[in-house]
This record gives sequence, C-alpha cells and structure tokens, in this order.
Amino acid sequence: MARSARRAAREIASWALFAAVLTVARGSLADHYRVPTGSMEPNVVPGDRIFVAKAAYGLRVPFTEAWLARWAEPVRGEVVVLDSPEDGVVLLKRVVAVEGDEVEVRDGHLYIDGAPVPIDAAGEHLGPSPHAVALGHGGPDLEAVTVPRGKLLVLGDNRGNSRDGRYFGFVDVDAVFGRAEAVVGRDGAVVWRGL
Repeated sequence: MARSARRAAREIASWALFAAVLTVARGSLADHYRVPTGSMEPNVVPGDRIFVAKAAYGLRVPFTEAWLARWAEPVRGEVVVLDSPEDGVVLLKRVVAVEGDEVEVRDGHLYIDGAPVPIDAAGEHLGPSPHAVALGHGGPDLEAVTVPRGKLLVLGDNRGNSRDGRYFGFVDVDAVFGRAEAVVGRDGAVVWRGL
C-alpha cells in the first residue's frame, strides 16, 4: 500500500509541475486570444484567434506587470496586445507612432514627422511590410503631436471603426504585453496569416 501511495504522490507531483510550467509559459512566453471586435479589419476579423508572442519585448513575472528583463520595444507597424487605458480590456491594435515621432491623423491617413505614410494597392507602408487598412469614414482626426517618452500611439486598421489612441490618447510602452504574430484560427479552421 505504501508503495502505491508513493507512486500516486509522484504522479500527482509530476502533473502539478507540468501544469505549473504550462501556466508560467502561457503567462510569460506565448498565448492566444480571441478577437471580439472588427477594429482591426480587414486583417483581423471578429472571432479570429491570434497567436501572441508575450516574450517579444522581454520577460515578465507571470501574471504581473513587473519585468524581469527587457530586450526590445514595440516598433511602428507591429500589431500588439495591450490593456486599454480606459477600462483594462485587452486590445489588439497597430503601433503607428513611437517615442519622439510627430504624428498626425487626417481622414484616417497617417502623417509621421510631417510626411504622409504611403498607401498603395499593397496597403499602408508603415513598417517592414505593408498591411491593409480600411479608411472608409476615417474616424476622428488627431492634430500633429509629438509622442512623449515611454509612450506609443496605437490605432486600429479599421480606421473608421476603431476605439483607439485617437480617443484614449497615448499608451505606456509597459502596457503592451505581447506582439501579435499571426491569425491562427478563422471560422473553425487552422490558418497562419502573419500580421
């Protein structure tokens, strides 16, 4: 009886350790999210599942906002996951301006340091690769302003239908807890569509 009790205890301990490692990995390294709104259309649609690299910018203490180490900062064009400064709801938005950039938004079109960000058939050329944007109504304008130290401006790709930095202002770089790498699930199918 004692032998089987020890074996059961080892088995329970093994499963508990596995669950702890999985929980830490999900909290600090990578995770997935289900998108609730259309603010990032046409690139991400409601119901999509997104793979998020939580360790893209550094390593956090699991389930906290404390950093153990930082090795990168978000850059223009990246899609990030962050807590809304208004209500703490998890948001998926694109970084359009970083510390020191002078940014302006007119009819959904971006201007960085006074120059328009090019848009052509391939999309908006904001980062290393172009991405589609839905201008439509364009949403509210933003007068030319310089992004303060430690802050970012984030917008939705669906510029006419996104509650973003034009409403709630700049966000802290530390509010970003991961870089969205790809859509990994759409309409019940497994896909990989890079963001």
